[in-house]
Amino acid sequence: MEYALLGWPPDGPTLRLDHRRFAYAGKFVMSTTGKAVVRRSGAEGPPEGGVGGDDARQVAPDGVAYDTDVLSALAFDADHTDDRTLRYRYVTVRSDLRGEGLGPRLAAFVAPRAADRGYDRVAIAVNNPFAYEAMYKAGFAWTGRESGLAELVLDRPARLPEGSPDAEPYRAGLERYRERDLGDPEASFLTARVGADPPERLVNAGFDPLDPDGRRDPDD
Repeated sequence: MEYALLGWPPDGPTLRLDHRRFAYAGKFVMSTTGKAVVRRSGAEGPPEGGVGGDDARQVAPDGVAYDTDVLSALAFDADHTDDRTLRYRYVTVRSDLRGEGLGPRLAAFVAPRAADRGYDRVAIAVNNPFAYEAMYKAGFAWTGRESGLAELVLDRPARLPEGSPDAEPYRAGLERYRERDLGDPEASFLTARVGADPPERLVNAGFDPLDPDGRRDPDD
């Protein structure tokens, strides 16, 4: 697989994702946001069989072909109140690949490229503890703020410094989710994380966001 930054706002590219396999698929049709993807490399061959074992998922209802090589996608634009902050709007992973780390790796991939574009910080609002945990792996930390939609707002420097995040904000954010009396599997996850330290950052685990494919992006 390969990581690619397809374009920046306000004139970003569009993606046609299969709504049966991707959450927020319709949000990636908008051209006002930048896009980045993890996609199947040419060497990996064609996609596997689709829904129902036929080719139906490869064509949208309006007859336009889906982007079947995409495994994960991220849409982003400048924060509405701070143009030095890049805001991640939507992160989606193909349903059969969730839990494999593609979302946080893609989030980590975009951040240093945002720094090259002049952004100081990157922010995201998350509405569930699984996304919260995933973004911590990408170097984000809870700001102590919530959005108007009761999402927890996390951010990070565009160029991530060395070190580990403070455990107290991490635990406080998880406690906010516990206050919402969520059902399983979220409740079991939150119980297992009582008193836990933040997860290991991808950069500390050997993931290089500047060269995730083992090669330098020619556009960097």
